[in-house]
Amino acid sequence: MALRFRIRAPLIHRQMGEIQRSKAPPSSAFPRNSTATVRWTSSASTEPHQPDADGGVQGAPSSHHHIKYTSESYPSIKRDDRFSKLSPEHVQQLRDIVGTDSAIIDGVSQDATDDLEPFNTDWMRKYKGHAKLVIKPGSTKEVSKVLKYCNDNMLAVVPQGGNSGLVGGSVPVFDEIVISLSRMNNIRSFDEVSGTLVVDAGVILEVADKYLGERSHMFPLDLGAKGSCHIGGNVATNAGGLRLIRYGSLHGNVLGLEAVMPDGTIMDDLSTLRKNNTGYDIKQLFIGGEGTIGIITGVSIHCPQRSQAKNVAFFGLESFEKVQQAFREAKTQLSEILSAFELMDGESQDLVHRATKNKRPLEDRHPFYCLIETSGSSTEHDKEKLDTFLEHVMEQEIVSDGTLAQDESQMQTLWAWREGIAESLGHFGGVYKYDVSLPIAEMYGLVEETRERLTSAGLLGDSGDHPVVGVVGYGHMGDSNLHLNVVTRSFDKQVEKSLEPFVYEWIEKRHGSISAEHGLGIAKKPYIGYSRSDTMIRLMKQIKNLYDPNGIMNPYKYI
Repeated sequence: MALRFRIRAPLIHRQMGEIQRSKAPPSSAFPRNSTATVRWTSSASTEPHQPDADGGVQGAPSSHHHIKYTSESYPSIKRDDRFSKLSPEHVQQLRDIVGTDSAIIDGVSQDATDDLEPFNTDWMRKYKGHAKLVIKPGSTKEVSKVLKYCNDNMLAVVPQGGNSGLVGGSVPVFDEIVISLSRMNNIRSFDEVSGTLVVDAGVILEVADKYLGERSHMFPLDLGAKGSCHIGGNVATNAGGLRLIRYGSLHGNVLGLEAVMPDGTIMDDLSTLRKNNTGYDIKQLFIGGEGTIGIITGVSIHCPQRSQAKNVAFFGLESFEKVQQAFREAKTQLSEILSAFELMDGESQDLVHRATKNKRPLEDRHPFYCLIETSGSSTEHDKEKLDTFLEHVMEQEIVSDGTLAQDESQMQTLWAWREGIAESLGHFGGVYKYDVSLPIAEMYGLVEETRERLTSAGLLGDSGDHPVVGVVGYGHMGDSNLHLNVVTRSFDKQVEKSLEPFVYEWIEKRHGSISAEHGLGIAKKPYIGYSRSDTMIRLMKQIKNLYDPNGIMNPYKYI
């Protein structure tokens, strides 16, 4: 029986077992082969650039010849004199450990600038190091031997996975040796009864998720960068992602770790048990530790059953208060099937439209948008709950307009309007990106006050005389995680002075966090005091000094 919603806002109705909006765009607006359906991979930004059809990078910044060295951008950071300079003898010793020329990039005895470039530079083209050597161990034992040699010879190292980080944590500052985990990419085991997956740290997230999908399971983390990021790097940065509201954080999902300490000791804590209450949970120090006390080489993680029924809805709302109301109603009425609740302001969607020229999901512009995803085991059960929710939020005029995807292609198209934000913003020039946690009621206040501040300073405007194109806010509503992005025509010192420390002081006054999911790296190391007390920072430094007394692990960053 058809269910129809009679409301003053644009109509959502069910016909022939499907929900449609009365003003919904025709099916041609959701072409299966449209580039809009591609999962765009990217605090700084949420997702990194992916190659375009010509092998280049869509919206990519300038070539490496124009990238400023991190050591120049941060002149107050000086190379630690305790660390040795790389010599040809060091290179040969490390070459002997990994046993093959393909596992090493040697810029000490020859010019390897172009080959070293991807390891020296982050994907945003914001940070650049001076590394002359990249080592690619093929096993945990090789990682152990490499680290022991480096520790004994006071050679600083930087662990690197997919290099899709956002705060400069995965690239060197000076001439640190890059230890890439890219060769350690085996899926070790999977137990379909318990849902426990054991993998090498270098396994790409998307590869693991596809492997699990073939076995009716899924990885509990989903990122726009899933096509390039490594699971070891995800764990080392405690990546949050799009569905934390449903599946929780890596602190809860990771069951065990295998890691190598700076002195070469292998920490074998690769437990597959969900309960193990025997002593200190040392693995938690490595989750979010950003490679500062050791290198993760193996991960054991609990993976949920893949949902058989999935729905994606995209709504327009007239105020942030309405967004909060919609979120409350979604938690109440969708509860156990709610897997994502994403916030996007109107400005962010305007810039996506300007960059992509894609047809908007909704005909009219709205100050705010939200994307809701449900995942469950019963199509009938989920649709009934979703129908009730949709009818309620429309009748109460919480939501002004909306559309519901009818198939997987349309789901991807709607998701692209959220996941494509970071990629699209890079189209206009430079982007100052802040990944923060705030009390939900105050999340968007930071965007509004930042926009007002830059406007008053004469920095925000439509003409080229103004460095700032726009100030946008989007993020994970369910996690109180806001991505504040200041879009500029080019990076500008005046803009930086207006933003910092203003943004961090604003967050501190509201007891928020200056880094919700992207970590500290080099970008946020100076500002940790805005979120952590002196006591907490002192305790962290004690842990660092205990496990890495020589300080060779990812120096100049974190704390």
